[in-house]
Amino acid sequence: MIDLHTHTLLSDGELIPTELARRAELCGYRVLGFADHVDTVLADHIVPLLARTAEDLNPVMAMQVIPGAEVTHCRPEHIERVVRRCRELGARVVVVHGETPAEPVAEGTNRAAIEAGCDILAHPGPITEEDARLAAERGVLLEISGRKGHCLTNGHVARMAREVGAGVLFGSDAHAGSELRPRADAERVLAGAGLGPAEIAAAFDAAEALVARAVQQEGVS
Repeated sequence: MIDLHTHTLLSDGELIPTELARRAELCGYRVLGFADHVDTVLADHIVPLLARTAEDLNPVMAMQVIPGAEVTHCRPEHIERVVRRCRELGARVVVVHGETPAEPVAEGTNRAAIEAGCDILAHPGPITEEDARLAAERGVLLEISGRKGHCLTNGHVARMAREVGAGVLFGSDAHAGSELRPRADAERVLAGAGLGPAEIAAAFDAAEALVARAVQQEGVS
C-alpha cells in the first residue's frame, strides 16, 4: 500500500506523526506520505517538522515515510510560491488541495496548482478537460479520493483522466488512524470510480514512480 495523502495533528489530523506512522505500519503500508495542510505562513513551520520526523523514522522502520505538504485554500496567485517553498523546506511530495465540491475552494486553484508543478492535485472536483489535459502534459497526478465529500466527483475525475491520458492515484486523505486504507480498500475505491484492473494497477505504478523520485531527491539533498 502506498498512500501519499495523510494528515497529523500538525494540521487537522488526530495523531502525532510517529503514531500515524506506526498505525500505517500495522495497516500493511509500505509507503506513507505526510501531507499536512500549509499556506503562505504555515509551510515554514510544518514542513521542517515532517522532514525531521521522516529522517528519524526511515532508518528504523521497514516502511518508507515521505515528508510532504498539502497546499490548502491558498489564493491561486500564491500557489506557485508556496509549492516552491515547500520543496525548499524538504517536502518530497507536494499536494495541492483541489477544487473539491465539499469545500469553498477558490476558482482557478486547479489550474494554478498544475501550472505550479505540484506532484498531486488532490480531489480536483469537476476538473475541466482543459485542466486535466494540462495535468497530463505536466505529469501532475490526479487524486481519486477515499475521503467523504471529496470522493463525490471521483467518477468524473477518472473519466477526465482517461480521456486525456492523465495519471491518477489513490489518496486516503486520512485524518485518523481509523481512516487509513489497506490496499484492498483502495482498490475498491478506484474500481468504484470506474477504473478497470489495468487502470488500478497503473494508478499504483504511478504512485510507485512518484515515490522513487521522492526518495532520489532525498538522496541528492
